[in-house]
Order: sequence, then C-alpha cells, then structure tokens
Amino acid sequence: MGGVAESVGGVDDHVHLLASLRPVHRVADLMRDLKKDSTNWVRQNLDRNFAWQEGYAAFTVSPSATDAVRRYIVHQEAHHRKHLFVDELKDLLRRAGVSYDEKYLL
Repeated sequence: MGGVAESVGGVDDHVHLLASLRPVHRVADLMRDLKKDSTNWVRQNLDRNFAWQEGYAAFTVSPSATDAVRRYIVHQEAHHRKHLFVDELKDLLRRAGVSYDEKYLL
C-alpha cells in the first residue's frame, strides 16, 4: 500500500499498528484495504470464519512519541492484563474529544 509498518502487535481481541503513511493515504481507504486483505489471508491460512469488527480507531502520533508507541505495542499483552483495552480506548477517545458509538467497542 506504500506505507511502512513500523510495529505490529496483537492480543486476543485487537491489533495495534504503528505505520508511517504517505500524504496521499486516506486512513479510511487504508483500513478498508488492510482489513480486506488480512481477512482473506487469515481465512485462507488460519480460520475460515474470521472477521474483523466493523469499526476501528486511528490516531496520529508525533515523531517524538513513536518510540513510546513502539514499546506500548511490544508490551501490550502485559499492559492489558492491568488495563482493559476497551477502557483505555474510551479514555483516549474522551481525551481527544472524539464521539463514538458504544457498539463498536464490544
């Protein structure tokens, strides 16, 4: 897609992706294509019934914060044993002033 996956990590119910994108990328298009292509791969190789949830969350990160985000992704399994992902996401969305539909957080 022309971007660079800087760090990727997941746990049972979600995935974090730190990516460098080009100015021509639109996040909605990127997420649509990423979810489509990864769904096809997972269904062919791992689980025929796999499906992503309908929504996603995307945040920009300043260059000075990328190392901290990389560490967060690498250590997210341990982190989420102490902090539920959905609670953390709600807090991030509230602090950013982003409204959301609760159905996308289940």
